[in-house]
Amino acid sequence: MASLLRQIVAGPRARHPEAGLDLCYVTDHIIATSGPSQTYPQRAYRNPLDHLVAFLDSKHGKNWAIWEFRGEGTGYPDALVYNRIRHYPWPDHHPPPFRLVPMIVASMRNWLNGNDLEADGVGVADGKKKLVGKVLDTWKDKKNARVVVVHCKAGKGRSGTMACSYLISECGWTPEEALARFTERRMRPKFGAGVTIPSQLRWIGYVDRWAKGGKKFVDRELEIVEIHVWGLRTGVKLSVEGFVDGGRKIKVIHTFTKRERLIVEGNAPGDNGIMDMIYDMTGYRNSPTTEQNMLDEAKQADEETVTNLTPKSLGQPGKPSTEQLKTKPTLMLISRPSRNSSNESQNSITSHSTSPSNSPSSLQTNDVDPEPGGMAVIFKPHKPLVLPNSDVNICVERRNRATMGFTMVTAVAHVWFNAFFEGNGPEQGGNPNLSGVFEINWDEMDGIKGSSQKGTRAVDRIAVVWRSIAPEDETKELAMPSVDSIVPQMPAADWKGGNDEDPDNKRHLGLRAQSPDSTDISQASSIKDEAISEVKDGGDELEDAIAAVKTDVPGEINGDLGEEVEQVRGEASEGRHGNGEGINAYANKLPKPEGNDR
Repeated sequence: MASLLRQIVAGPRARHPEAGLDLCYVTDHIIATSGPSQTYPQRAYRNPLDHLVAFLDSKHGKNWAIWEFRGEGTGYPDALVYNRIRHYPWPDHHPPPFRLVPMIVASMRNWLNGNDLEADGVGVADGKKKLVGKVLDTWKDKKNARVVVVHCKAGKGRSGTMACSYLISECGWTPEEALARFTERRMRPKFGAGVTIPSQLRWIGYVDRWAKGGKKFVDRELEIVEIHVWGLRTGVKLSVEGFVDGGRKIKVIHTFTKRERLIVEGNAPGDNGIMDMIYDMTGYRNSPTTEQNMLDEAKQADEETVTNLTPKSLGQPGKPSTEQLKTKPTLMLISRPSRNSSNESQNSITSHSTSPSNSPSSLQTNDVDPEPGGMAVIFKPHKPLVLPNSDVNICVERRNRATMGFTMVTAVAHVWFNAFFEGNGPEQGGNPNLSGVFEINWDEMDGIKGSSQKGTRAVDRIAVVWRSIAPEDETKELAMPSVDSIVPQMPAADWKGGNDEDPDNKRHLGLRAQSPDSTDISQASSIKDEAISEVKDGGDELEDAIAAVKTDVPGEINGDLGEEVEQVRGEASEGRHGNGEGINAYANKLPKPEGNDR
C-alpha cells in the first residue's frame, strides 16, 4: 500500500527501475534522490532510509557520500548513513546563498577525486602527497568508483541546482546541456523540466558566469537604496529578505510602510471600476486596452522625465565603468518629483497628513488604504536598509479587503538576485560595480512554494536600486577552494525538524484573519494554519505532497490515494510515539561508521 503512495508522491519524477526508489543517476558519479526518511508519516511516501542505504551499499560499497541541502532538517541522524554526509542547508524553493556554491562544488570534486570526507569536515590537512595516493587508489577500483548523492526534499529544485552547478563549473558543460541532462534523467517524459524555479535558474546562469570568470566571488554588505515599482496595485505589501545563520534561514529585513512609499503617478491599476477588478481577479490584465494605454503613457512619461542611474546619484564617486556600459544598457528609473512640482505630487508625498477635501480623488484613497498603489511608486526606507551579504529577496503580497475582519490574499511572489553578478563581477575580474539596479517583470518572478502560481497581478515591473557599503579594502574574495585545501561545511539543521527556516513558507492564497496591530502594515495570520494546527511535523509535509501531485495523476488513482492517505495518517499517529525505538533498532543493524566491510 505504501508503495503506491510513494509512486503517486514521486509524481513526475523518474524512479530507479531496479531499486524502485525515487532516485536517478544524473551521471555515473552523481545521484539525485528525494530526501529519505526513517520516521512516519514521511517513510510511507518518501524513500525509506534503510532501503536507500542498502541500495547504495550494494552498488558502491564504501564509495558513496551524501550532500544534503535541507534547511528544514534531513529527517534522520548522520549516524544512520555512516556519518558519510556533508551539510549545506538552505530553505526549500529558494536558490542557495552563493557563498555556499564554491564550497559545495569543491567538496564534491575532492571526494570524487579521492580525498577523505573527514579531511574537509574537521580540519585535517592530508597534503598533496596523500591526496595523490588516494586518487590512484580510486582509479584502481573503477568498478566501485566514488559517487556523490545529492538530496533535498523532493530531489529536484535544490538538488538539480547543485548537480547542474557541478557539471557546469567542473565538467565544462553549458547551462543548457546540464539542465537538459538533469531533466532527462530526473523527470518522466513530458512531465516538465527538472529545475523550474526562476531564481534557481538565474543562479545556474550565475554559476556559468562565475566559472568563466575564474571562479572569483566577493560577498559584501549591501544597502537597498530604494525600490521603484510600475503598475503597483492597491493593497500590496513589499518586503526585503536575506539569508542569515550561514544561509540556513531567511529573515525579513524590512517591510515597507505607507509612509515609505512615494506615489509619483497615481491612478493605480484596478481602481477604475468593477470591470477592472474582475479582469484582475481572473488573471487578465485590467481592462486590456485601457491598462495597456496607461502603461504606454507611463513608459513614455518615464522616458521624458526619468533620471539615469549613476554612481553619483547613489552617493558613490566616479563614473560607471566602460565594461558596465558594454554589458548592460543603462536602466531608467522613476523620476523623483521636484520641490516645485505640482500640488498633486506634493500631496502624494504627504498624503497621510493632508485633508481629503484638499486632495485629488486618487489621494483620498491613499488616506483610507494603508497600502496605496499607483502607476509609478518609489519605496524609500526611512533608515538605511542593510543586508549582511549580496543575496537579496524581494517579496510581494497583495490583499483585498473582505468582510467580518478577514482579508483575501490574491497574490504572492518573490525574486532573488545577487549583487556581485548584477554588478558584473565575473566580467570585471572579480571587481563588481559598487552600485546598480536589478529589474524584473511580474511574469518572471517566483510563485508560491516553487510553483508558477502567483495569483492575480500585483505589480507590472520592479527595479531595485542597490549599492555596496563595505569599503573595497575590507572585502575578502571567496576563492574556489583548491584540490588539497580544507573545504568547510555548514552547521546542519535539526534533523527532527521545527527549524523555522523560512518566514514565508506558510504563504497561501485565500482568506486570512486581518490583524489590527498596524494601519501601516496589515499583517495577517492564516485561517487555514489555525484550522489544521493539529497536523504537525511530518503531517503537514504529507498534505503538501498530496496536494502537489494530485492534479498530475489519473482520476482512477485518486480513489486509491484517499484510502492510502487515511492508512498513512493512522500509521503516523502511532509512529510518532515509536520513532525512537525504530531508529535505534535500525542503527543496531548497521555496520560500523567507517563503512561496510563486505
